[in-house]
Amino acid sequence: MIDIKDIVIKENSWIAKLAAKKLKVPRVAIVLGKTIHLHNTTQQQFLLDTKWVKHELCHVQQFLRYGYFVFIIKYLWENMYNGYHNNKYEIEARKAE
Repeated sequence: MIDIKDIVIKENSWIAKLAAKKLKVPRVAIVLGKTIHLHNTTQQQFLLDTKWVKHELCHVQQFLRYGYFVFIIKYLWENMYNGYHNNKYEIEARKAE
């Protein structure tokens, strides 16, 4: 499993802000490659939430497994056809929690 020390965590990310708006949630973390983008939460708050950290680290592993662009395409395909909650990559990340 990847170590959190190998990850970049970006607070106040405009990318995460867009994701929060799309998902209609007050705070969000979104992974792109080895970077975890945060909206409406601090790095310290994020790191204190073990389940959330494990969830996002699973997404980092998915990026590493499939490659950056391939994973984005696979993830978006899953969202389009199965929805966010039933997206197999989200299911895997929830199991990793």
